[in-house]
Amino acid sequence: MSMGRIAVLGIGAMGGPIAGRLLDAGYEVTVYNRTQEAADALVARGARRAQDPAEAVTPGGIAVTMLANDAALAAVTAEFLPALGEGGLHISMSTVSPGLASNLAARHRAAGSEFLGSPVFGRPDAAAAGRLAVALSGSDAAKARAKPVHDAVSHAIFDFGEEPEAALVAKIGGNFLIVAAIEALAEAFALMAKSDVDARRFHEMISRTLFDSVVYRNYGKLILDRAFEPAGFKLRLGLKDVGLALEQGQASETPLPLAGLLRDRFLSALAKGRGESDWAAIALAAAEDAGLDG
Repeated sequence: MSMGRIAVLGIGAMGGPIAGRLLDAGYEVTVYNRTQEAADALVARGARRAQDPAEAVTPGGIAVTMLANDAALAAVTAEFLPALGEGGLHISMSTVSPGLASNLAARHRAAGSEFLGSPVFGRPDAAAAGRLAVALSGSDAAKARAKPVHDAVSHAIFDFGEEPEAALVAKIGGNFLIVAAIEALAEAFALMAKSDVDARRFHEMISRTLFDSVVYRNYGKLILDRAFEPAGFKLRLGLKDVGLALEQGQASETPLPLAGLLRDRFLSALAKGRGESDWAAIALAAAEDAGLDG
């Protein structure tokens, strides 16, 4: 049975698996991506390909976006919002600035539609398995309408109230904690290596006891294995997210000294040509600083 029509705009490492989950859930999915061949596999599975953002959406329907940054989301939304129009719902799963979320929410209200802040935590494999975690904020009516979509792609939903930008602040804070953990792991592993202690045994200990969490388990293994290719989340996008944390810190008069260090780690990695590697590749700097072979 069809769950109805839905548009997914942005078919990258995360948008592709999300669209696939919606196809599996019974939605009639229309996909749009600036690089059209990125959608070929989904079209082969039954999705419809749109030539532009306006063609992707159904008037009064649901649009899901998963785009790289503020500029991309603003540009794509400007193209499809007039076509989405009265009664439409935009579920924005992108990690963007809270200011843009607030601005887009106002523009949607003016068009008679709704904007739902809905950024997600999880890498592409979690998206493909429907195991994302959703930070959610917006109107109760929008949340209720979006619930079947979220149920198809996630295993946990965390409500941050009615202001659409609130979920984006939560997402920025979560990503800041992830990169802080990557840096801490990298420094600890360098200390183990320079002290002739088995870093893998150390990781097994901490990830099963003091730091028994998915971030410490998965990123610790990724760092130890130097498994930075292909990227689950590109390093250059990680720099964008650290920048969002620093911008929000400035806007709220909240010092974030660790975020400044992390920004410099990302800038250094970009200067060394690692922008397309996984964002965990910032860990190589700790080894290099310690005189180890990164």
